[in-house]
Amino acid sequence: MTTGANSENNLPDNAATDPTQTSAASPLAAALQHVKAEWITSTSEAFGETTVIVPREHIVVICSHLKAAPEAGFDFLADICGADRGVEEEPRFEVNYHLFSTTKHHRLRLKVVLNEDDAHVPTVTGVWRTANWHERETFDLFGVVFDGHPDLRRILLPDDWQGHALRKDFPLRGYEPYSLK
Repeated sequence: MTTGANSENNLPDNAATDPTQTSAASPLAAALQHVKAEWITSTSEAFGETTVIVPREHIVVICSHLKAAPEAGFDFLADICGADRGVEEEPRFEVNYHLFSTTKHHRLRLKVVLNEDDAHVPTVTGVWRTANWHERETFDLFGVVFDGHPDLRRILLPDDWQGHALRKDFPLRGYEPYSLK
């Protein structure tokens, strides 16, 4: 591994995260930034996949654009998943949108980062109907609230379950009466 340059494409190390360097990191990210610069907070490239961090207030319009734009053609929302960075990190939560184009055969990950005290993001169910189930799962397991969701309720855990099981501060053995003592 080299230092000072990204060995995959000979870019400086900061090129993967510097939004001004998106054209070298990914043509998809560069095209997105060209439409509206404030849509991209930063980008990174790892294992051949581009991740674009976007502000939550723009997620719906970005997703709509990526689905409708002929050069992007992201007609398939493969997954939405959450991540808890841990109670010591802020922003604590991530919501990752994994997009795929069935016609262009390319992938893109959009990432929205959220603070623990304001874990809300607008729903993208109006863009992709399949987001309904993915958002419910992320709500159920991480407690991220998808504002405007048509039916935001638990999908995996019982309705009377307390807490969110994949948060890093959730007890490993659960709470009573679900404990495995």
